[in-house]
Amino acid sequence: MKIELKKRDGFYLAIIGVLILIVLRVFSFNSGNHMNDGFEENGRGQMGMGTEENNSSNLSGNEFMFAEMMIPHHQQAVDMSDLALATSKNAKVLDLAQRIKDAQSAEIVQMQSWLGTGESNKMMNGHMGHDMGGMMSEAEMATLKSATGSTFDKLFLEGMIAHHEGALDMATMIKDTNDQEVNSFGLNVIKVQTAEIAEMKEILASL
Repeated sequence: MKIELKKRDGFYLAIIGVLILIVLRVFSFNSGNHMNDGFEENGRGQMGMGTEENNSSNLSGNEFMFAEMMIPHHQQAVDMSDLALATSKNAKVLDLAQRIKDAQSAEIVQMQSWLGTGESNKMMNGHMGHDMGGMMSEAEMATLKSATGSTFDKLFLEGMIAHHEGALDMATMIKDTNDQEVNSFGLNVIKVQTAEIAEMKEILASL
């Protein structure tokens, strides 16, 4: 009788053990899914918050990146134009530099309005900006600043041609945009800077 009781007890204990394992496995599975769901939701939420903070407009990723990159790119063109206005004696170079400064200064303000904050291009205003197509290095800008006469005009025109070509390449980032303002901006960059490249090549050939 005692032996049968032990066998029965052992049988019951085995069943209870199996049931406990099943319950623990189910609980662990559900808890894991809940944690993953929470992580995914939190991840999306944090990304969403970051995007909202940095992009208060309705820009797409490419449009936002284009503006972030083009603002410092335009700013260097303005800086180069300021040097030309202060240094060059060539009427054609002076006229061109003034037009570039006026147009691109206004476009910087327009792009900053897309980003929603004047600080949003802070990172691109650092060393990353100098890795973009057509951007002059600090050494090249220093050489331009120290040049005079026809040497300055030649360096300015060559540098600005490369700079404009870089802008045309960057404009391909927004070629598929559905935003009317961004689309018009990109088409205008292509139209104006293509014409200015041809103009600069003519001036360069006449020096």
